[in-house]
Amino acid sequence: MENLKIASVQFENRSGDKVYNLDLIKKLTAEAAEQGADVVAFHECSITGYTFARNLSREDMLELAELIPDGPSVNALTAIAKEYKMTILAGLFEKDIAGNLFKAYICVDETGLIAKHRKLHPFINPHLSPGTAYTVFEIKGWKCGVLICYDNNIIENVRATTLLGAQVIFMPHVTMCTPSTRPGAGFVDAKLWENKEENATLLREEFDGLKGRSWLMKWLPARAYDNAIYAVFSNPIGMDDDQLKNGCAMIIDPYGDIMTECRSLDNEICVAELTADKLVKAGGYRYIKARKPALYRDILGKEHVSEQKVVWLDK
Repeated sequence: MENLKIASVQFENRSGDKVYNLDLIKKLTAEAAEQGADVVAFHECSITGYTFARNLSREDMLELAELIPDGPSVNALTAIAKEYKMTILAGLFEKDIAGNLFKAYICVDETGLIAKHRKLHPFINPHLSPGTAYTVFEIKGWKCGVLICYDNNIIENVRATTLLGAQVIFMPHVTMCTPSTRPGAGFVDAKLWENKEENATLLREEFDGLKGRSWLMKWLPARAYDNAIYAVFSNPIGMDDDQLKNGCAMIIDPYGDIMTECRSLDNEICVAELTADKLVKAGGYRYIKARKPALYRDILGKEHVSEQKVVWLDK
């Protein structure tokens, strides 16, 4: 299996402005291609914007959402993929012909749609329906999966996607810098972003502290380490509606080590070259083989009613 070069991206999207966001996706894809990447991954709802959707009616959501694969954004991404000979992953709101709404993340190359994942644990708008399946597909011989934001907080989702064959899991997010019951969590003052150059030191402290990256580091590397997979984390930088986000898009290897990370306060890409040897050298590979499902099959499969609470949204 040949090495695979992947770019993960942070950028500041505009709420509901698909034309602007797709234009920026094109520019950043061109930059990734210049750096020799085969694949470029953008954040959750990078095409449509995200947090503003909490205030949209069902009619508003249906107007914003698109059919997949027959919508204009799939066509636009495919055209970009053709121009730069890249595989592109990006997110948007989806509707089907029956009027059901989903949070989707798609993968396209120059031939068109390769894969689509519907978020298993959506919450940003009450009219969204959850996806009902895991997603595994191939990019240049590598088995890849997708789990969107909250999907990754449920560890069974990452393990199940791995057991279905995924060696790389794309983890598009819009996360961090929101209130929670965890110590140190909270919003970052959006006024700091109005003059980000002057406030760069304070912003970096906020972004790297428990409101942001320090929280992420408590669990994200463990998802890669425990499952011996590459984790491709993408996240917006700057304002998403009225919330300030801290970016830090990164790629983590099967050892749980960060290979590359965005560290600026600007739109940025980071690129890493994935090699197959780490998939079997990492400890997680051996631990998966040592499993004894008979011990916990009935425990993990026990009936359970899912309760999903998002503290900042409830407030």
